[in-house]
Amino acid sequence: MRLRPVDQRLAAAGFSLGLVVGGLLTAVSWRWVFFAPVLLAGALLAAAVPLIPREAAPDRAGGGRFDLAGAVTATGAMLLLVYGVVRIGEPGAGSGTTAAVLAGGLALLAAFAVIERRSPSPLVRPGILRSGPLLRANLGAVLFAGSFFGFQFVATLYLQDLRGWSPLQTGLALLAIGVDSVLAPTLTPKLVERFGNARVILGGFLLAALSYGLFLPVGADWTYPMMFPTMLLTGLAFALAYGPLTIAATEGVAEEEQGLAGGLLNTSFQFGAALGLSVVTTVNLAALGSGASVLEGFRAALVVPVASAVLGAVVTATGAGRRRA
Repeated sequence: MRLRPVDQRLAAAGFSLGLVVGGLLTAVSWRWVFFAPVLLAGALLAAAVPLIPREAAPDRAGGGRFDLAGAVTATGAMLLLVYGVVRIGEPGAGSGTTAAVLAGGLALLAAFAVIERRSPSPLVRPGILRSGPLLRANLGAVLFAGSFFGFQFVATLYLQDLRGWSPLQTGLALLAIGVDSVLAPTLTPKLVERFGNARVILGGFLLAALSYGLFLPVGADWTYPMMFPTMLLTGLAFALAYGPLTIAATEGVAEEEQGLAGGLLNTSFQFGAALGLSVVTTVNLAALGSGASVLEGFRAALVVPVASAVLGAVVTATGAGRRRA
């Protein structure tokens, strides 16, 4: 499987455009930042319906029944786990309730595993999780998304709350991260062919750790040129990690389960982003609650993306020992 330059370029362009458009919409009303994507998604859905080919539904084991119980328990587990992490740092949040929420999330996760083993038509076939590359890719996706979005959240708070930058100025400041729109379809495929997926992903994680680490000593009077290396390296790290992770997640998977493997990876990215944001928020609030200044709270929160990127590099390194084109 090869990287698809068009997909990479469109995704990166959408990210870059969203930063600017989001800043412009906020100037009108912050609510439009949430409402505009609904309108856009509706328009895309309406335009896509005529293009979807009409095909007979494929035969499925279990009579084609949808695994509703598996979907409910998996979704509930992720929601409760993320909510539990957020509650840890909330002032006045009861420890008993927080522990119960986390326990509930773990219980639902265990229930999901049991349901999938017994379901005649499981949402996630348990056997697919025996693939080492797939597991590493999904765990890497969780860690990379958590570090990537966690860093941007802290950087946004720093620029807007501490420095007083407008949403548009902040979006333009983060625009350098969109450099992957150029690198992903040009440099990344060549590196993957030369060194293999795992090693390129490892390079992405190492660059991400370096990028976030450079932002750790951020000061109250930093100029944008002092921030620019982090923004640029973050975009380069994304270009190296994101595309190869999508390849690694489906490598060696049977053709009929490619959709399942892709769905697992997308879920991992989304869950990782939510979990990363919740952990960053928790650490920031905990630091502020202990008497730290606002700037010290941001520095403490920035440790989370660094640690996540380092952990992702360790996970990826276990599969980088042999070259796979």
